[in-house]
Amino acid sequence: MPRVCSFTGKRVISGHHVSHSNIKTKRRFKPNLQTTSLYSEALSKMVRMRISTAGIRTVEHNGGLDSFLLGTPDRKLGLEALRIKRQILDAKKGETAAA
Repeated sequence: MPRVCSFTGKRVISGHHVSHSNIKTKRRFKPNLQTTSLYSEALSKMVRMRISTAGIRTVEHNGGLDSFLLGTPDRKLGLEALRIKRQILDAKKGETAAA
């Protein structure tokens, strides 16, 4: 599983660890990924995802998982987020057809 956030696109980047004597050695900066469960109102269930802490704050700021995914363009989302977005759209489409 790659270390990439499905919502924000944060991924591992490389850089240098610089010592006091200015010797540079390679290092990796990893995103702060957390496995979290977010509630989808359209699906009426919890969805487990591995997203960054910045992604969790973004979802909460936008009013929840459904409104965040529906308001974000597809090109900015990862594969896992796109799969859940499709499920939400299908659930909303079925909800309007039943009404």
